[in-house]
Amino acid sequence: MTTRIDMSAPLGASVTLPNPLSTASGCAGYGRELAQFVPLSALGTITTKTVMPYVRSGRATPRMAETPSGMLNSIGLQGSGIDHFVAHELPWLAERGARVLVSIAGERTEEFAEAAARLAGQPGVVGIEANISCPNVANRGLVFGCDASTSYETIRAVRAAADPAHPVYAKLTPDVTSIVDIAAACTEAGADGLSMINTLLGIAIDTDTLRPYLAGTTGGLSGPAIRPVAVRCVYQVYAAMRAGAVRQVPILGMGGIASGRDALEFVLAGASGVALGTVLFNDPSAPVRVLGELESALAERDFTSLQQAIGRAHPSN
Repeated sequence: MTTRIDMSAPLGASVTLPNPLSTASGCAGYGRELAQFVPLSALGTITTKTVMPYVRSGRATPRMAETPSGMLNSIGLQGSGIDHFVAHELPWLAERGARVLVSIAGERTEEFAEAAARLAGQPGVVGIEANISCPNVANRGLVFGCDASTSYETIRAVRAAADPAHPVYAKLTPDVTSIVDIAAACTEAGADGLSMINTLLGIAIDTDTLRPYLAGTTGGLSGPAIRPVAVRCVYQVYAAMRAGAVRQVPILGMGGIASGRDALEFVLAGASGVALGTVLFNDPSAPVRVLGELESALAERDFTSLQQAIGRAHPSN
């Protein structure tokens, strides 16, 4: 008989999810394709493709390229804008019982705040993820998350504009000297949680055409190749939280998770939630499988709850 594990996970101080499983932004669209394979209500949350206040066409094609143990993408935040999302996507998600973590972005701090305010009181929304770190936009100046001061200002604006009932997560990039400093700035600004990590900036070159594979030259590297980097980032920030250098908030860990053991690695490093991304492209039913594998892995190690395993890889835990 399998031991029943309490898989509940905190999203914020006043929001608890039935399980820690989410999707990584951009890898399941707004959920319509994924719903063919997984009941969206079975996930702790579904993190949407990043939404901006306006329509955005994104980058030129080709936009994706395979790499060893991963892939590069250069989508460029293509989307139909926040008004279309609120009018057409959110009602559909709410009808299916999805708990929605809406990823938002903008070219200026004011645009982040505008998108956050538009989500107040909307059905199905349980939180907001401020994508301050997307590495595949055409102008690198848009990467607010590479600087502590701009990270602080952006998250402060989002927290002020958002529905008080919606936890605000800051999505952090690993392409910085110290991710702990960025995490500290975001939590000081009022972030209720941290999403870690976004993709790593990379380039792949076609040795036949002698040109980069991607039309935009650079792209975001994801998949199993980045998992050790992602686990390191989670471990470092969680350690800083324990030491008092970063305010303690939940961490949503992501980066190359393809199995329950991968997910457990993030939990042991300090994540209270985990998100699946690249694996969905070849196994769209992965969320249900990984959640079951994670529960089994916890039981095999004599944990009776997810909470007991969070941060257990750290000394004295």
